[in-house]
Amino acid sequence: MANEMAGAPAPTEPTDSAPMLVLQNVYLKDCSFEAPQGPRLDGSWNPQINLDLQSGSSNVNAEVREVVLTVTVSAKQNEATIFLVEVKQAGTFLMRNLPDEDLKRAISTVCPGVLFPYARAVVSQLVSQGGFPQFLLPPVNFEALYAANQAHPTVTN
Repeated sequence: MANEMAGAPAPTEPTDSAPMLVLQNVYLKDCSFEAPQGPRLDGSWNPQINLDLQSGSSNVNAEVREVVLTVTVSAKQNEATIFLVEVKQAGTFLMRNLPDEDLKRAISTVCPGVLFPYARAVVSQLVSQGGFPQFLLPPVNFEALYAANQAHPTVTN
């Protein structure tokens, strides 16, 4: 007895030429936390927060890439640094049969989007363990950042 519905196409197996993007592993590659003065607050907690995001990738083998999302957060009150956190959240991704433009987009948007929630949790945990009030990074739209970067690319020498 067949397990197929009448008129429905039979399920197909992925072909060797089908584009593929698969998460294989997520891990914390590096992190640091600095609080030069410790959590000494004068009662008014209203720091100026600076967030910097960077992503990069390297080949592990022909089809696997390591993507690293670096999240750097600094908090200053007046001119004094309250804390500085840097987290390098990494993942390995199987990337097969992706055209160059799709590969660039995946490395710049999809992969950092997968890694960001992990990095966000580590930043929050480090800040809290440093004795500071709860700190949560806002969500990031990597697709919008990629589009803005494509519209106004930075020049490097």
